[in-house]
Amino acid sequence: MASILGSCSTAALASRPLSSRTSRASIPSLSLTPGKSYGKKFYGGIGIHGKKRPQFHVAVTNVATEISPAEQAQRAAAKENQRPVYPFAAIVGQDEMKLCLLLNVIDPKIGGVMIMGDRGTGKSTTVRSLVDLLPEIKVVYGDPYNSDPEDPESMGAEVRESIVKGEQLPVTMTKINMVDLPLGATEDRVCGTIDIEKALTEGVKAFEPGLLAKANRGILYVDEVNLLDDHLVDVLLDSAASGWNTVEREGISISHPARFILIGSGNPEEGELRPQLLDRFGMHAQVGTVRDAELRVKIVEERARFDKNPKEFRGSYQAEQEKLQQQIGSARSYLPSVQIDQDLKVKISKVCAELNVDGLRGDIVTNRAAKALAALKGRDKVTPEDIATVIPNCLRHRLRKDPLESIDSGLLVIEKFYEVFS
Repeated sequence: MASILGSCSTAALASRPLSSRTSRASIPSLSLTPGKSYGKKFYGGIGIHGKKRPQFHVAVTNVATEISPAEQAQRAAAKENQRPVYPFAAIVGQDEMKLCLLLNVIDPKIGGVMIMGDRGTGKSTTVRSLVDLLPEIKVVYGDPYNSDPEDPESMGAEVRESIVKGEQLPVTMTKINMVDLPLGATEDRVCGTIDIEKALTEGVKAFEPGLLAKANRGILYVDEVNLLDDHLVDVLLDSAASGWNTVEREGISISHPARFILIGSGNPEEGELRPQLLDRFGMHAQVGTVRDAELRVKIVEERARFDKNPKEFRGSYQAEQEKLQQQIGSARSYLPSVQIDQDLKVKISKVCAELNVDGLRGDIVTNRAAKALAALKGRDKVTPEDIATVIPNCLRHRLRKDPLESIDSGLLVIEKFYEVFS
């Protein structure tokens, strides 16, 4: 496993950073003009429903479409002064969690990761350390939804309309975005809301996108996901399943793309997750406390080094970080060419059927994860060893709970795997 993930030397716990803030100057808005109608060219069915209500035209505007050189320099300086993140390459052990995270970065369609384990085992630290490893993607410049200029499924309504009109859109490269969803977030902040202030002062209805819009084509991280309010959980379930977020406010229905990798972490002592939510996560990683005394001492010493001089500590792992970045980039480009034999597909589905896994998500995720692992290893064909590595993480959280069963669900999956693949 260590050879797959690259060389790592220590793990540590980082204090949780403040939740992401969106600069007021860069908040986009949706202007709705009475008297104008539109057809299906507005992707996602954005509009007002009802026979007697007036029709509105929805237009996306962004007050920060052009950035001056001075502002660019300011942003670069702010980025330099941001709170340093513990490097991913410096985390030792927890190979299962690290592998699940890397596979989801390589293939976002796997469906995210649920990380459960003891408190103080570096779950949040590891997830937030992914920021430095995330590759760059192509987006429409100034678009609040990070629209992909080449994929209609990931475009906002305004971008889609502009393409239909034949307009040239400015395109830029940016890193995949990771958004923290705090436990105290309101539904309006998550989904977006109608700007009442603008409605009162200017007489127009404007929509301010929320965290789901910001997370489109990126990562949405929910720490202590098992403590999240049920109504927010339902919102995440709907968006994760459909890839779209629909907001109903003040008689207006607005939809926008919300395709994101959902990563959650939590402590099982604080409560279990609903089966519906567990099933939405593509993979499930279990994290345990390090028991080796020498390793624990090393973790403490490395953490002390990081606290003393974060910049120097990050510099000492720069080479390993860059190596991991290159490995992820090549795996993402290699993924479309990876093949899996029909015989292996049949055996994967047989394992799922004999374990009484509900639905077909287990089959789909196992196939995708095995392909991503093969791509990470630089191969174009999936082997049974690849499947054996990922299948416990893909199926263990989908098994029906038996209160009388003392065997770990991951071991049950492995036993069934060897029974079928033998």
